[in-house]
Amino acid sequence: MTILLTPRGSTPLVAQIIKYILNKVEDRTWPYGTRLPSIRRLAILCNVSPLTVSNAYNRLVADGVLEAKRGSGFYVARQTQFYADNSHTQTALTPSIDSSWLLRHGYETSASTIQAGCGWLAPNYLFTEGVQQALKMLSRRPEPSLTGYGNPYGHKGLRDLILLLLRRQGIATQTDNIILTHGASQALELSIRCLTKSGDTVLVEDPGYCNLFPLLRALGLRIIGIPREVDGPNLEELNRAARIHSPRLFIINTRLQNPTGTSCSLSKVHHILNCAERFDFKIIEDDTFGGLSDDNTPTLAQLDQIERVIFVSSFSKTICPSLRVGFVVCSQNISNSILHLKMATSLTSSTISEALVFNILADGRYRHHLSKLREKLLVARSEGITRLEKAGMAVFSQDKDGLFLWARFVGEIDSVDLTRRGLDEGIMLAPGFLFSPEPSRNAWFRFNVSYLNDRKLFDLLLSII
Repeated sequence: MTILLTPRGSTPLVAQIIKYILNKVEDRTWPYGTRLPSIRRLAILCNVSPLTVSNAYNRLVADGVLEAKRGSGFYVARQTQFYADNSHTQTALTPSIDSSWLLRHGYETSASTIQAGCGWLAPNYLFTEGVQQALKMLSRRPEPSLTGYGNPYGHKGLRDLILLLLRRQGIATQTDNIILTHGASQALELSIRCLTKSGDTVLVEDPGYCNLFPLLRALGLRIIGIPREVDGPNLEELNRAARIHSPRLFIINTRLQNPTGTSCSLSKVHHILNCAERFDFKIIEDDTFGGLSDDNTPTLAQLDQIERVIFVSSFSKTICPSLRVGFVVCSQNISNSILHLKMATSLTSSTISEALVFNILADGRYRHHLSKLREKLLVARSEGITRLEKAGMAVFSQDKDGLFLWARFVGEIDSVDLTRRGLDEGIMLAPGFLFSPEPSRNAWFRFNVSYLNDRKLFDLLLSII
């Protein structure tokens, strides 16, 4: 079986795969109970990445067309009804709005969509000039390793530069304790898998990083949410959960937390480390947005010096999303386990992407770009707060740095209905319940300040008043 897709067509590849599967189910070629090809197998058949197939399968699971059986695969679900229009086949079920929905619509929407709730910089904030310059440099002086698999640890020159960046932040470590990954997402997954086993308890922030929760559940881990306050996690709840549940891990954004945009106070950083030592759990400090923060903002890794803390970060948020280059920094015994798992699951990371980032950092203009970027976000954030408050929303924090604003309507609203209306009008919102490990309807939304300059968005918000 070979599935022919149109890579350069107007329809996204994920949508083409979905349509193919829906056609097979509708004409009963794949009746109820049929097991679909594995993600890896279908990726080969379609000549696409496994992530593309995974996104298609997750969408069909969310829409009730498929069901996922852990350890077994994906199967055609019972009682699925279909209808066809003149252009495409789609499910008659109303798609559920959950983390899979956010991933699907967030990454598949067109360039004309207002990405008001997305997790990356708007195009005019990206370091496009730096990427173009790095591409020219690599084309003129290509590195011998670019066409091979490269070093399992990642690009040596880039790791040396990361070591210098860490030392400027007061984090002392060695180059061999730095492992490059395919973005911060892979760094998180590798760290979690090396430090836990199915059935373990993991503490997370509530609200917190929405893509983290389905990953933890897929690994068979028990999730306990710790309320996030303006200056960090609620310490009383953290200590209570640690005492009762004996967690293996606490995963936290210390700087510019996703989704609230807040940073931990120095006092809370000290208390978190004391709690981890007292109850003997590790901490994964996800510092993905740390590059957008004030250099003086404290981190757990700085105080801990990579003994109990595993430090994860990325360049995708400060340069451009397509450069999927992240890294993990940890103690030697943990780094050995992470390196082994990285090789077992993906061999090496992308040498070309890493070489590009190396050239961008080595060129010397990256620090200037970060300075300008912080200034632009500072202005956008201030203006965004004003606009949201005029739209009748209360902002969680008035902090000056970062990409996100966490805001809520003062009165009761149907956040799902507003999100659907937004999507119909080409506006991508991120409702607050998606960012909780135990979703419940609320009036909170995550806003990306680099996209808060569109009148159409605020017309939508004002329609709620």
